[in-house]
Amino acid sequence: FVQPGGQVSREPCKQTQAVTSYSNEGTQVTVEIHAKDTTPQLFKKLSFGKGFQKTEAPRPPGGKDLHEYPWDKSSLKSLPVDLQQFEKLDAYALKVNVKNSVEELVKALLKQARTDLEKVRAIWMWICHHIEYDIVGYHNKSQLSSKPMDVLQTGKSICEGYAGLFEQMCSIAGIQCMKLSGYSKGYGYKMGQTFTGDSDHAWNAVYLDGRWHLLDSTWGSGAVDDAFTKFTFRYNEFYFLTHPALFINNHFPDNSNWQLLKPTLTLKEFENNRLHNSNFYTLGLLTAHPETAVIQTVNGKASVSVDCRSATLFTFKLKGTDEHGLMTLKKHGMKLDIYPQMTGSHKLQIFAKPSKASEDVYNCVLEYVVKCQSVDKAMRFPKDLHQPVGPSWFTERQGFLRPSHPDPVIHTNDGRCSVTFTLGKDISILASLHSDNSSLTEDMRRRHIMQIHRGNQIELKIHLPHAGNFVLKIYAKKKSDPGNYDYIFNYLITCLNTEVKWPAFPQSYSKWAEDYEILEPLSGLLPANRNIQFKLKMHGIAKVLVQAENTYPLSESRGYWEGTCNTSGCREVFVMVHENANHSFYSHVLKYEVETQ
Repeated sequence: FVQPGGQVSREPCKQTQAVTSYSNEGTQVTVEIHAKDTTPQLFKKLSFGKGFQKTEAPRPPGGKDLHEYPWDKSSLKSLPVDLQQFEKLDAYALKVNVKNSVEELVKALLKQARTDLEKVRAIWMWICHHIEYDIVGYHNKSQLSSKPMDVLQTGKSICEGYAGLFEQMCSIAGIQCMKLSGYSKGYGYKMGQTFTGDSDHAWNAVYLDGRWHLLDSTWGSGAVDDAFTKFTFRYNEFYFLTHPALFINNHFPDNSNWQLLKPTLTLKEFENNRLHNSNFYTLGLLTAHPETAVIQTVNGKASVSVDCRSATLFTFKLKGTDEHGLMTLKKHGMKLDIYPQMTGSHKLQIFAKPSKASEDVYNCVLEYVVKCQSVDKAMRFPKDLHQPVGPSWFTERQGFLRPSHPDPVIHTNDGRCSVTFTLGKDISILASLHSDNSSLTEDMRRRHIMQIHRGNQIELKIHLPHAGNFVLKIYAKKKSDPGNYDYIFNYLITCLNTEVKWPAFPQSYSKWAEDYEILEPLSGLLPANRNIQFKLKMHGIAKVLVQAENTYPLSESRGYWEGTCNTSGCREVFVMVHENANHSFYSHVLKYEVETQ
């Protein structure tokens, strides 16, 4: 159950009665009975006679447990972990199938675990893959037990049961572990909401390598759908030993010492901070601006930017559509300008996927609420505008180098503009012009753009048919490929001058070679009853004729063919070439229309 855009639903969890071995301050004592062969290793032992151990109360978190806030962008975890080294252990833990007692289960899991970290890992993997979220129990608390043995036997629970079972299994394994409770930005969380009353979630802290670390096995196990009717196992590595500066993003403990942060955050800061999905970090994204969950527009515009480690593709949805924004990809991130076309509060979602990903699935990484006071009608974009806009590292990979216009928007005052690129090898391109209020035919969309090739440089000359906002779409294919052209990217071209009314360029035929060039006349519509000057750059041909009412030869000088023709008495003018002096065969290369009287 993935939403459009692939966002995983947030995790539900409501607190029930506590089944706890120690308080959050760690002052109570647990007494466990162990068989001889499962003596805990980590605790100081005080002998109570045969088979009894009294475990020392875990120390409360102190200075050496604390991590800097905000996140230093170093690691996603609070302990350096090599996941490859866990592969065998993980596979083993998943296969363990012991349900008769918690002790027996732990005993089986620890067969392959030597270090404390490995023990915690084996317990974590087992719980995340064997305990499912109890949706029925969540709705009907009387049916629910969070006692570790009941959780084990039914194979389902809510967060309280996950955290309680985790704590007991660690205790049996001789690992100090705490069950923590607090507020979470989980299932049902609304951006910018406040938190009051009882805590709504439970998770754990474990003591490894002389420090406390945080984990959440409920959220590690999977997710519920939006309707809160179905749980799906979907393992999430992010919540295992999560760096505290990232864990605080959606977990706020009742006792602020358990944030394991310096400085600690206030509840108000927790409420105001924008929610990063765990995908945000697992995709290698680093920071996003603004920091707050709610953005106010200024003069109808709001801006968001994301920084990341490596090339990442992004999309966005504002109220479910990507029509009202301009998104540009940057080498290390993206920038998005939003122009809502209605006032009020709108949900903004940002999706991402690694550029190397084969499948077309974007994951939701960020959400905002955009509050719009006023609408900027001038920034209403054509429906054909496709995100992202403008050139980027992505278009460079497709062979479009050194763009003359690095920005996504091109403004023109007189309705004319020209865009140039250096093209990679073996690339053939197509370009077309689109606008909402144009009745341009498919053919005319292309004829308002002229391609000029000079070596590996290409120039696209654009003459707009009228004022307004246009999309310049650019397609490409390998010349050696017989197949279709693929869409690569687009620009937004804007022109406010209502006087603008450029005719299309002349129509060219297949014999018009790529590196030929028209110097004049550029307009595909010639005035009637006039002498028209022609100047064309062509090579490798024997003769050029311009055919109007009469036929006019052009003369060649240094690669340019020049001459005049008269347009009286005709509706069309053709340029024809004679490729070989010995043949009498002419090919049409260009066609002009003549204005009617």
